[in-house]
Amino acid sequence: MSILSTERLGHSYHDRWLFRNLHFGLQRGDRVALVGINGTGKSSLLRILAGALDPVEGIVVKEKGIRIGFLPQDPDLSAYASINDFIYSADNEQQRLIRLYEELVSDPQADTDRLMVLSDQLSALNAWEYEHTIKSILSRLQITDFSREVAKLSGGQRKRLSLAKLLIDEPDVYILDEPTNHLDIETIEWLEKLLTSGQKTVLLVTHDRYFLDAVSTEIRELDNGKLTAYTGNYSYYLEKKAEQEEAAGILLERNRNLLRKELEWMRRQPQARGTKSKARIDAFHELEDKTKTQKQSNSVQLSVKISRQGNKILELENVSKGYQGQTLISDFSYVFKKGDRIGLAGRNGTGKSTFLNLITGLEQADSGTITPGDTTVFGYYKQSGLVPSENERVIDVVKNVAEYIDMANGDALSASQLLTQFLFPPEKQFSMVSKLSGGERKRLQLMRVLMQNPNFLILDEPANDLDIDTLNVLEAFLANYPGILLMVSHDRYLLDRLTDQLFIFEGNGTVTIYNGNYADYKTDQGILNQQAKAAIEQKALPKAEKATTKKKLTFAELKEYESLDTEIPLLEQRITERTTALNETSDYTSITEIATEIEQLNRNLDAKTARWLDLASYM
Repeated sequence: MSILSTERLGHSYHDRWLFRNLHFGLQRGDRVALVGINGTGKSSLLRILAGALDPVEGIVVKEKGIRIGFLPQDPDLSAYASINDFIYSADNEQQRLIRLYEELVSDPQADTDRLMVLSDQLSALNAWEYEHTIKSILSRLQITDFSREVAKLSGGQRKRLSLAKLLIDEPDVYILDEPTNHLDIETIEWLEKLLTSGQKTVLLVTHDRYFLDAVSTEIRELDNGKLTAYTGNYSYYLEKKAEQEEAAGILLERNRNLLRKELEWMRRQPQARGTKSKARIDAFHELEDKTKTQKQSNSVQLSVKISRQGNKILELENVSKGYQGQTLISDFSYVFKKGDRIGLAGRNGTGKSTFLNLITGLEQADSGTITPGDTTVFGYYKQSGLVPSENERVIDVVKNVAEYIDMANGDALSASQLLTQFLFPPEKQFSMVSKLSGGERKRLQLMRVLMQNPNFLILDEPANDLDIDTLNVLEAFLANYPGILLMVSHDRYLLDRLTDQLFIFEGNGTVTIYNGNYADYKTDQGILNQQAKAAIEQKALPKAEKATTKKKLTFAELKEYESLDTEIPLLEQRITERTTALNETSDYTSITEIATEIEQLNRNLDAKTARWLDLASYM
């Protein structure tokens, strides 16, 4: 039974219907990802389901007493003065007492008796563990100064604060619009684990394909106002989608061939002849309509020309930069060479965006030299996005750069033609930039950067707010881009596919150069961590224990070892069988039951594998 659903839902935006007669249901324990190109209404649907937007038509039905937590793309926190005001709800007794306790603890003149009373009240409500959970979430999301004014927070800080509040409140339904924006990779991996623990009910929109694959158990695609469901994660959705598009392509070609034959028949018939089959004429018009409305491949085209590049590209020598006593970059040197494809990795606030501003001359280094080559042309795609004037049209944004643009094949396209290639049809080219969605603005910004024919492309979080289809085209373009690529991204898929070298910002001014992509880096870090842990454990062993001879297994342990040799493969086989069953069923009750069984089987497998490894060490 659905705990959140819609009835004949319809909504329009700027006189265009996004969807009508839409039916959507969410059951307890579902983890659903909503996908679709920019402008199809994904964010609007999330806002309607969360109660933040009234639909033009239809209603939303909620289970009585259900609590919904909503994370919008751009949270509005203007009603709150400080972080404390937003985080701690007055109607939650535990949170209210925790806030009072924290304020007293930070006050050197605090009343000791009052502190003791509060401590007893917190103990009576079993709130100490809850307080620890709150602190852990806030710390993970880099929120430490609770007295800070909300009005002074950046967009990224407001997004992380809103996410923290949602996670602290633990709602019955998590509705998340681009939850990975403004998070570093480590925090995204932490969020993945948190959302997949227990039986959380999650509805999300995200461009992060690794995150999609890890969190979702069902994909629902919003396309031309219709929802199509795919049971399984994002990888499964891609397989089924490819099969459907192949079948649709075959059907379209078959319809076109039949239409040609029918058209010849129609033309051969005399106009005055009355013996023409009316049924066949009707069938012709129906087939013509189907062929016209058959979905065509519609994607962004990226093929701009790049400027010639000389031997000297960019040289950094002993560069240092700091802010307010904090060193971000210390004595860093690097000589860029042709073919460099570099990703910048590290936690938020460690200096990645500052590094990009330094090499493009937007900021000056405290010491050291930065010397670009004479032929180096930077193309800088900034995270902040477009800041258009109030009356600026879409086509004006392009014409402000150039009326005509040289393409890689030698063609020169007009501003209007290039906009059409970037999925801005003529009717949208003369609309105001302020009316574009967040993803459309980012696409327009990307186009303006590429129009400058850069041979040194710098991308600061290019994946934010772009739909997955546009991201796929961007990746295909960047994979074949012949210039220098320097990129900051929390999208692990993007880093893995497009970079072969990393600058790791450690947070203490140190920037480490790593040869390999992010997946390679994580693997190496895992090995190093295991080695360090083993060394610490070995050092902690008592000398007498180290000197003891190797333990021999008892008869019962030998039997257990042999039994585990048989049980483990059977468990693995059972997990494979149930996973296959999960992907093949569309019944919600069965999905929940199978998922629970798989979770239990995995826990059992982990325990038996650990025991087998323990016994095997004495063989």
